Amino acid sequence: MSITEASHFRESLPPRESMEVDVVIVGGGPAGLAAACRLRQLAAQWQSELSVVVVEKGAEIGAHILSGAVMDPRALLELFPDAKNQGAPLDTPVTDDDLYYFYSAQGAVKIPSMLVPKATHNHGNYVISLGNMCRWLGQQAESLGVDIFPGFAASEVLYGELGQVVGVATGDMGIGSQGQVKDSFARGMELRAKYTIFAEGCRGHLGKQLFKQFKLQSSAQHYAIGLKELWDVKPELHVPGKVVHGFGWPLNSSHCSGGGFLYHAANQQVVLGLIVDLNYQNPYVSPFDELQRFKTHPLIKQFLQGGKRVSYGARAINKGGLQSIPKLTFPGGLLAGCEAGFMNYAKIKGSHTAIKTGMLAAESIFTALQAGDTGGSELSSYTQKFRDSWVYDELWHARNIAPAMHKCGMLVGSAYTFIDQTIFKGQAPWTFSDTLPDHQTLKPAKLSAPIDYPKADGVLTFNKLDSVFVSNTNHEEDQPCHLQLKDVSIPISQNLPIYDEPAQRYCPAGVYEIIQETTGPRFQINAQNCVHCKTCDIKDPAQNINWVVPEGGGGPRYPNM
Repeated sequence: MSITEASHFRESLPPRESMEVDVVIVGGGPAGLAAACRLRQLAAQWQSELSVVVVEKGAEIGAHILSGAVMDPRALLELFPDAKNQGAPLDTPVTDDDLYYFYSAQGAVKIPSMLVPKATHNHGNYVISLGNMCRWLGQQAESLGVDIFPGFAASEVLYGELGQVVGVATGDMGIGSQGQVKDSFARGMELRAKYTIFAEGCRGHLGKQLFKQFKLQSSAQHYAIGLKELWDVKPELHVPGKVVHGFGWPLNSSHCSGGGFLYHAANQQVVLGLIVDLNYQNPYVSPFDELQRFKTHPLIKQFLQGGKRVSYGARAINKGGLQSIPKLTFPGGLLAGCEAGFMNYAKIKGSHTAIKTGMLAAESIFTALQAGDTGGSELSSYTQKFRDSWVYDELWHARNIAPAMHKCGMLVGSAYTFIDQTIFKGQAPWTFSDTLPDHQTLKPAKLSAPIDYPKADGVLTFNKLDSVFVSNTNHEEDQPCHLQLKDVSIPISQNLPIYDEPAQRYCPAGVYEIIQETTGPRFQINAQNCVHCKTCDIKDPAQNINWVVPEGGGGPRYPNM
């Protein structure tokens, strides 16, 4: 179904029922749940009635959450000072913290601690499952009186007569792939609110619309794709709390920037992954296959011998930093967490800034409502709270790192990072910028070298379809495709001859294929495989793919990623 056809179809449906609340929060990640908890904490403190609803497209809280993750607990402990005693899953403190330069497929050199920027050090942090942390935050939110609706995808922004945001509508259920109403049809619901917090995560579906509607983005955002695997490992190879970061091979051999990680988590498990910046130039790059190569390095492979991979996933990451932060407010709404891009590139972390900005958004809304605000205003106080917070201070000190990596590559960029963070301590008298969007960086295929990735062995390395299987991804097959093409001809007429259609490689889940038929090549979309990483929405050189929410509850179902 094209975008135009989808629009006409929605107009033909009967009206939706509506529900009036004080605050709607879109997204059950760390930012959204922190905002919900903070709102109800303030309501209890001031003995105020305040209705708060969280809508989450995953089948359960945590189902779509994926992060490394090493967590700086600062913001969490501001929200819940007694979090550890309350059962927060902070079970594995960092014990070893190593950074390596991988100079070849076999060799690596450890960077001396004194040369590692202070912000990158992880002592005092915790190896966690961010999915499990969100499950815990969800429990706290519900105990505080928040209504959480998992399995309901917010599909539309609602606007008032003056153009202000007045809430969201959830998607319809039971619509067939050809637009027919099935027996299971259920109309979505309008959730109308005085204020709406958008915390969908990186490249949010509704966030894209808001950025355009209110002209929020003035400087290009930049992205990476983070790919992750979870392994059960042998007891003698498990070192709880050990953290390994690395840069160089295999990405330097493909002229990509980014880096890898391996964390020893609780329960005899290791999490490993690769972050590939999406400004790469070679259309033959496959981030998924770069991850598989990364695992074959002896430094990584040693921990996986005799182990078993139990889960896999991928997710886009904002990495533009402070220069790419959009305008945070508009009439009736606010952006929080990775919806706005608050990741700290120096720390390689975003969950702590997500929690803090969710709290700041909540405090701005509560203060306004307590003062008699009836909703729909633009709460510029939130922007000021952000600028006065430690989040802004962190991002200011890290502002030059991502642009330096983009412009100079990982090796020279890392050298600059040492100078910027160690000598200037993040206070250099200049600010770099990078105005070229990631989708404009690809070179034509004829000017690029094909990359010969090794075949998966099924033991240490795997193919995309086997990986999607362990992500527990599932979508109702008979539903409109949530990967909409603005122009269905572009993949074959434009992307294939110029770039050898890079979607078949940048997608980490085998969603896009070129099928050779007697009548010529055909572009096939296997939407059921989609792990909701949003890479296609970002990297497509024609910006022809529009990722929209599928039927609620569809997508991956990560266990403890």
